[in-house]
Amino acid sequence: MFTEEMFAQRVMELRERLGVSQRDMSLSMGQGAAYINHIENRRALPSMTGFFYMCDYLKIEPKEFFDLENTNPERLSSIIDSIKDMSDDKLIALQNIIEQMK
Repeated sequence: MFTEEMFAQRVMELRERLGVSQRDMSLSMGQGAAYINHIENRRALPSMTGFFYMCDYLKIEPKEFFDLENTNPERLSSIIDSIKDMSDDKLIALQNIIEQMK
C-alpha cells in the first residue's frame, strides 16, 4: 500500500534528483511558494490535477511516480524512448550488454 509518507518521500526524492528547491518547483507549477513543502511534510496532498502537473514538472508518467524501484524514472523513460524503434538484432545485442553489466 502506498502511504502518504511514501508519497511525500517520493516527491522529495524526484525533486532532489532534478536539483530544484521546493520553492522553485512550487512556483514553476503555478502554486504558492510553500506548496511542495506542505506535500513533502505531509501537511497536504495534491489534487489529481496537481499530481498530473507535478508529474509533468518531474518529466515522468504518473505510473512511474508509484514505481519505487525505479530510482531514476526520467532517465529510464528516455532510454526506453530511444530503443523503441530498434531492430530485433539491436535489441538482442543491447540486452546482452545489459546482462553483462549486471
